[in-house]
Amino acid sequence: MFSFIQKIENVSFPESVRFVAQKCGIPLPKREFSSEEEAQEGRQRAKLLELHELATTWFEEQLRSPEGALAREYLSGRGLKPEEWQKFRIGYAPDSFHALRERLQSVADPETLRLSGLFSFKEQEDGKPGPLYSRFRKRVTFPIANESGRVIAFTARALEAGEKAGPKYMNSPETPLYSKGNVLFNLDKARQAIRETGFAVLVEGQMDCISVYLAGVKNVIATSGTAFTEAQVRLLSRYTTRIIVNFDPDTAGANAAEKSIALLTEEGFEVRVITLEGGLDPDRYIREQGTPAYLAALRGARRHTDYLIERARQLFPPTTADAKVKALNFLLPHIKRMPNRITRDEFAADAAQKIGIDSALVREELKQAAAKRRDSLAHAMPAFSEAERVLLRALAEAPSHSACQAAVAGFDANEAHFEGLTVASILKQLRHRGSADPIDAVNDPLEHSLLAQVLLAESEPVGVEHVAAALDTLRHRHLERCQRDLRAAIAEAERRSDSAAVIRLTAEKLSIDRALREF
Repeated sequence: MFSFIQKIENVSFPESVRFVAQKCGIPLPKREFSSEEEAQEGRQRAKLLELHELATTWFEEQLRSPEGALAREYLSGRGLKPEEWQKFRIGYAPDSFHALRERLQSVADPETLRLSGLFSFKEQEDGKPGPLYSRFRKRVTFPIANESGRVIAFTARALEAGEKAGPKYMNSPETPLYSKGNVLFNLDKARQAIRETGFAVLVEGQMDCISVYLAGVKNVIATSGTAFTEAQVRLLSRYTTRIIVNFDPDTAGANAAEKSIALLTEEGFEVRVITLEGGLDPDRYIREQGTPAYLAALRGARRHTDYLIERARQLFPPTTADAKVKALNFLLPHIKRMPNRITRDEFAADAAQKIGIDSALVREELKQAAAKRRDSLAHAMPAFSEAERVLLRALAEAPSHSACQAAVAGFDANEAHFEGLTVASILKQLRHRGSADPIDAVNDPLEHSLLAQVLLAESEPVGVEHVAAALDTLRHRHLERCQRDLRAAIAEAERRSDSAAVIRLTAEKLSIDRALREF
């Protein structure tokens, strides 16, 4: 029996014994401690667990009392029903400094009450702690449980706004029971569903987690008022290495998502990301758009690499050379963290294509950065390819020059082939410069400098045959990019079991394959 529990719950032997004893209502034999200090810590921990259980029950009672009417109204307004309050043991901390202390003072001494984190106190002039008063007042309380379902802390939501009300959300402090970086909210309820589905959904707050859980997504967990930590990653890895991250789309949420993605990918997790329409958090999205819409969003979760590239493009629109460098520097630490070389190279190639830099050059920069443990590109801008040099020189010639005319014709006929080039922005400005001097046609200082370096370098005159070879190189590069995109699209369609899309995309890929073979 114990072996079965060890395997199904993924716990150690002592934990499985405690699990079975708790389920069967059998008291465990008293533990043998190696020292009086260890025995004292064991007794203290048991007493703190008892205090949190009593506090949880008392908060639940207060929610049902006349004074809890405002809290009940708030929960109903968030779409929660009484039976759902009970499932998550949501309660209410009344507007009283002493009521909870009076309820618990017969159970534990003042020092243990102080250690519980349920009370606050002010230091007196002699340095000693003053009288205890309730930390949570006029707030809805959400218990935070450990893996086995024992309450170890609380998050409390204020029912009023303003300075007197304090912060909107207040969490228990660090205690002998609770370290917020080591706990995942709702893991006790979600762990079996995580095993069954093979992945977890990670959200930011307790209300988001509760709403998603009640919408039928039982494998949802939340951080407890902190960024995702290494300890939480290790805890989650006992149950799965696949995760969908759904943080709020605001700046704080995006930053937290990026840090979480970095930790997860470094530990070999397969990570996908949801960004909900309208900038909504999961709780509000479910209430406004409904459960089917949220489930559809889960099915359409993007690879974390796609999310990060899009985030880089939003922060640093790649219209200039300087912006491209900043976008790559944003992505470089994430690329380096990926443990698998194949996925790392794929990420680098995809980033290069979408930001507009020659992928071979990006891979070389990444190789150098990884070897020297750098977190940013060594140069202000990676060097560019020979094809780009030829086209820059051709478009900088007089409009009547045959090489310039050939480059203009190639640009107009296949502008898509020029996408993803390191100097795409410069080429576009030169193409539409009219009779202006080529140097004056480029506005960005870094791009201005790059063009000047190319034009001032000693080289043979550029001819039509050079331009033709450069255009062929761009066409080959474009076909390879299309081939890579189609591979990714086919894999995504297969993941969705969309057979019609798989057939259509495969036909397109075969056409691209033939074109590449004929080159």
